[in-house]
Amino acid sequence: MSRVELAKWSGALSFSDPQVVARYAQGPVRQVPGFHALQRMTALLLAEAVPGDGEVLVLGAGGGLELKVFAEAQPEWRFVGVDPSAEMLKLASETLGPLASRVDLCEGYIDTASVGPFDGATCLLTLHFLPAEERLRTLVELRRRLKPGAPLIVAHHSVPGDRKLQWLHRYAAFAVASGGIPAQDADKSVAALGSRLPMLSPEQDEALLREAGFETVELFFAAFTFKGWVAYNPS
Repeated sequence: MSRVELAKWSGALSFSDPQVVARYAQGPVRQVPGFHALQRMTALLLAEAVPGDGEVLVLGAGGGLELKVFAEAQPEWRFVGVDPSAEMLKLASETLGPLASRVDLCEGYIDTASVGPFDGATCLLTLHFLPAEERLRTLVELRRRLKPGAPLIVAHHSVPGDRKLQWLHRYAAFAVASGGIPAQDADKSVAALGSRLPMLSPEQDEALLREAGFETVELFFAAFTFKGWVAYNPS
């Protein structure tokens, strides 16, 4: 898949729009149930395995929201944050403020990241933009960059294929109730997500993690359409 094709899948083209970027910080909080708890749990899961002076790879780091949570929780960790959108990385730098001195922000995709090896990695609210083949390749490249026994934490849309619309309507209902989208746009949002995102089922997502070579794949987060797993590079 070419860089341009992948940008279309990942949403990087819309995230190059300054107006979209300006609204980003408010969106996830209102559209992802348990958004702040997801970030805190991710930091805790990383801390189980990442040493006090460790380095963490954050794929899909645009906006900097999780980077800020991780950096505040662990004052000695260093980070490499990768995202295809220059505008989103600029927002990440602004979000981090003085914490940015511990973060190396890189424009691009997983191939842009250094080979590490890293003590841990995350990919939050990102993999649902990728079709299965590219998702598997990305997971393989993430694992290649991890030290033995290091954790990868992922979270994204993941719904049963035979009940996809029902779950997407539940997602939209939450977003409306939280002020994330206007009620009149709910059906439009469901249609857009259903047609544009190559969502997989939870069983398919877990299978891809194992096919990529990860072991001890465990579900730790489930909130309407969103699921999160922690998996480990074999020791």
